Amino acid sequence: MKKIRITVMRKTCYPDLIEKYENPIENACDMEEGQIFISDGKRPVGLCESAWESMSPFVMGLAHGAEGFYSGWMKNPRAVMISCNDGFRPVSFLLETIEDE
Repeated sequence: MKKIRITVMRKTCYPDLIEKYENPIENACDMEEGQIFISDGKRPVGLCESAWESMSPFVMGLAHGAEGFYSGWMKNPRAVMISCNDGFRPVSFLLETIEDE
């Protein structure tokens, strides 16, 4: 099984949706842009559990050699860009297969 690098690429926030629909939350997201996690098939320590639920099928696919997701929409066939499922403050993650050296 290959290891997968998970990089936090971008955090966004929709204050208008938060104000209208969300109950107040003190600390909704601890991810920081540029933060890197390495997965060996399990959720890395410190990676948001909700984000992991969104990306784990892709992590497992890449770890087992899958490539070319969604008919090749990524320039690197051994990578995929995934966002977490938080509709108020989505985070985009780049998942990349770590090549054997």
